Amino acid sequence: MRRAGRASGAPPRAFRPGYGSVPMTTDPRAVERFLYREARLMDENAYAEWLALWAEDAVYWIPCGGGAGDPMRQVSTVYDDRKRLEARIKRLLSGKAHAQAPPSRLRRVVSNIEIEEAEDGAITTYSNFVLGEVRRGKQDIFIGRATHQLRPVTADFKIFFKKVVLVNGDEYIDNLTFLI
Repeated sequence: MRRAGRASGAPPRAFRPGYGSVPMTTDPRAVERFLYREARLMDENAYAEWLALWAEDAVYWIPCGGGAGDPMRQVSTVYDDRKRLEARIKRLLSGKAHAQAPPSRLRRVVSNIEIEEAEDGAITTYSNFVLGEVRRGKQDIFIGRATHQLRPVTADFKIFFKKVVLVNGDEYIDNLTFLI
């Protein structure tokens, strides 16, 4: 069956949500694969490989509450630059992160991915996730929305900004020493 406007078997053109009919120059499947790879690395506690996904000028933010506001004027669960991320990973890899002894077992589902591309080639993604964590006989579920800002680099991407808004971000969270 042939669809109007494209040859049979040809993939549909990708469009930037919210930008009308301006086609993206980046393959949206490549962006999705990147997000899935980041999730897998976090779930497998592959910290060094996960850190390699981040740009040198990166910011990782998990705000408390609903996610609006200024991280310089409100309390955040995490507000890390690249140096702080490196220190966090070093501690997790040292074996001296007692809150992660034994390490959390994690699995997450990433869905509802939306992709926007700016004129300068930077990519912003919005996605939902459900994360299950099991540690010492206790199971926790975290649900949230992630915003990634990515820069294309060679045949891949680097994260220069990530914001994670947890649905329960304004509630008591027992142990959040793993990566969300």
